[in-house]
Amino acid sequence: MVDRDWVLKIAHLARLKLTEEEVELFQKQLGDILEFVNKLNEVNTEGVEPFILSSETTPMREDEPRPSLDREKALMNAPEREDGFFVVPRVVEV
Repeated sequence: MVDRDWVLKIAHLARLKLTEEEVELFQKQLGDILEFVNKLNEVNTEGVEPFILSSETTPMREDEPRPSLDREKALMNAPEREDGFFVVPRVVEV
């Protein structure tokens, strides 16, 4: 079972500030995800060859330059910006 402290620890590592409602929601959702993954362990895979995709066979597209977004369009939905840049919380101590 996913408890409140575990959700808060994950949120801290991800630098997220969660409301009490979000903690409860994520506690349920993470529990549901782990329950689903545990059900996958019950699947009989006897005789099934593992699927390994070699990077040599992965099709790659050509790297062609394309026009990028203009600055205003890129910053359009930014919650906070300054001098044409995104403003984000500091996560590294100086």
